Amino acid sequence: MNNTLLTDHREDFPLLKQFDAAYLDNAATSQKPQCVIDAEKNFYEKLNSNPLRGFYDLSLAATDAYENARESVRRFIGAKSTKEIIFTANATSAINLAAYSYGLSNIGSNDRIVVSIAEHHSNMLPWQMVAAKTGAELEYMKCGKQGEFSDEEIDRCITSNTRLVAIAAVSNVTGACAPIQKIIAAAHSFGAVVMLDGAQSVPHMKTDVQELDADFLAFSAHKMMGPMGVGVLYGKQELLEKMPPFLTGGEMIESVRLDGATYAQLPHKFEAGTVNAAGAAALDAAIKYYEKIGIDNMEQREQYLTKYAFDGLSQIPHVNIIGSSDSSNHTGILSFTIDGVHPHDVSAVLNDDKICIRAGHHCAQPLLAHLGVRSSSRASLMFYNTTEEIDKFLASVASVRKLMGYRE
Repeated sequence: MNNTLLTDHREDFPLLKQFDAAYLDNAATSQKPQCVIDAEKNFYEKLNSNPLRGFYDLSLAATDAYENARESVRRFIGAKSTKEIIFTANATSAINLAAYSYGLSNIGSNDRIVVSIAEHHSNMLPWQMVAAKTGAELEYMKCGKQGEFSDEEIDRCITSNTRLVAIAAVSNVTGACAPIQKIIAAAHSFGAVVMLDGAQSVPHMKTDVQELDADFLAFSAHKMMGPMGVGVLYGKQELLEKMPPFLTGGEMIESVRLDGATYAQLPHKFEAGTVNAAGAAALDAAIKYYEKIGIDNMEQREQYLTKYAFDGLSQIPHVNIIGSSDSSNHTGILSFTIDGVHPHDVSAVLNDDKICIRAGHHCAQPLLAHLGVRSSSRASLMFYNTTEEIDKFLASVASVRKLMGYRE
């Protein structure tokens, strides 16, 4: 299956066919297959009109394309209803929607917000804001050196006054999978809800929100071979029904009076203004591409590539992999440091060798500080990467210290 996937599908990606560098920055954004590019182009060429507004054929067709994308998202993550699928600009805006609309309306001064130390800033700063505005207690759930969350730490943090827990299903630094089912169960036992950041999980593994009993889930299209500028907030219908709109204006209303307004029903009350219908159509195409290949097949391929890269990095002197010593708990993400070399210099050396990786704090400064690291280099994989690219990456990493003047 691994070789078949590689042979049959790498050609689907226009940039990969013409790009002579190894693209290993997929946790930041993934490449787009031709069908996704064509879907956005097709919308502007053949359907371009304002959806949800007009009763003429072109507008109705645009509306159908937009709502068909919503149905595809619902199916992809196993939601009960399209009413539970809110389109946003990205995962960050999705989490902010939940923070402003749910958090400020349901969390008070005697309540606790639990945020994992491993969060991307996008699932940390909104809850810091809610705590500051409401006077709620903010508690950080600490992970171990390999990115793991112990039962004892979960029990310490999630208590009877907890109202919300914010947790990433997969860390964008360590690649570690959080015990989200255990965390969700613990939160629900005290009547709390969970904001699940799925930015690094939804693109790489099967996600079923009903099986997880997730309250909220946020993710971005651009990390799952879709376009930039589109994100998704999933929320249980019973929660979304009670939440006030985050933004107000066009299309999210039933009627407007001089003394107020009646808001539209779900999901439209959270989608103010002209929507990114072309982006939604492209996301629809990305989901259908996933379904064509099979996310289980993609996950199998990525696990193979991760182990291949992990084993190679582990053999290079002075390289320190951040997180688990087991390659299976890295989910396509390998962050590392090289003794005596700044990650920006590592990235520059690899760039000269035509290899694209990330360097810095990865928008997770509290986690890196907790792990005793200021910054790191990060290689992140997608199913279309090859062992040849990884070999090239490993050879370049192995050359860094010598190029920086160190004697091995």
